[in-house]
Amino acid sequence: MADTITDPIAAQAMEASRSIALQPDAVARAVAYAIEQPSDVDVNEIVVRPTASA
Repeated sequence: MADTITDPIAAQAMEASRSIALQPDAVARAVAYAIEQPSDVDVNEIVVRPTASA
């Protein structure tokens, strides 16, 4: 879908965001971390974002 953007500014912004996008395994590791916590730990919100910048 992103490849069909016709507005040049929006297309450039999408390309820039793709350059720092997280890999699926990074998200999976974050979710696994939350799931693996002991039963007396409540994880009710996770924010996952890249630490690299373009």
